[in-house]
Amino acid sequence: MVQPIRKAVFPVAGLGTRFLPATKALPKEMLTIVDRPVIQYVVDEARAAGVEQFIFVTGRNKAVIEDHFDVQVELEDTLKQRGKYDVLKSLRKDLPKAGHTMFTRQQQPLGLGHAVLCAKELVGHEPFALLLPDMIMKSPKGCLAQMMDVYNKRAGNVVALEEVPMEMTFKYGVIQPGEKFEDSVEINGMVEKPEPGTAPSNLILSGRYILQPEIFDYLKDQQPGSGNEIQLTDAMISLNNDQSFTGMIYDGETYDCGSKSGFLMANVSYGMDRDDIAPNVACTIRSIIEKYDAENGHK
Repeated sequence: MVQPIRKAVFPVAGLGTRFLPATKALPKEMLTIVDRPVIQYVVDEARAAGVEQFIFVTGRNKAVIEDHFDVQVELEDTLKQRGKYDVLKSLRKDLPKAGHTMFTRQQQPLGLGHAVLCAKELVGHEPFALLLPDMIMKSPKGCLAQMMDVYNKRAGNVVALEEVPMEMTFKYGVIQPGEKFEDSVEINGMVEKPEPGTAPSNLILSGRYILQPEIFDYLKDQQPGSGNEIQLTDAMISLNNDQSFTGMIYDGETYDCGSKSGFLMANVSYGMDRDDIAPNVACTIRSIIEKYDAENGHK
């Protein structure tokens, strides 16, 4: 019987330097897509997939994330006094159950692999989900829920994959595909940021993982890799020698909210889903594009 995935890890200790000065005092995970913080979308994805416990690996100046997933008594009292019960209901719906959120510190910025290792004692000896909070995955059925379907059939370790042009593979962790299944592919190997022209495929790791607890054993002894950081992909390469990895080719849209363009596109996409603002958003975007084309000689 496949052991269920009850816990999810969210590495939120990053400094967000690409968004300075906006992130000088505000964590990048709390930047908003329309009117919800980026981290809320990622937590919602995990909850929709059946995750029960939420582990945040934080750093300095990240206390506001903990506050976000807590009850704010003064705010709730004010909403009650003003009769805004619909807003109050929405805020309460976003909260995990009491005692189901846990926070631990990554005291030094030593890479994603190190951040995951910091969650070891809270995860314990059971498989867990790992969701990178920069990546918002938009689809009718959430990315992690799609991965759960594959995990329940294949067990082992499961990662989300996406296709990119071959000339872009040097930016990512890339997999070497094996046997193909209906909704997934066997992974025979992985390489972190391969040299241009050397990638074994155009299938990249896209920020969602279901990992067996043995990953911690490899992370504990992992030497620094790319960027002089402890790389999660390097540990997964080692684990892949002993355990199966399956890649689920994600069906949906991905917005890299760690980049300015991805963040803006996510705002437009989710804004267009909102009946209250979509007409104005669409009209304004058309006007901006027309002006841009006119100024740059485009037809």
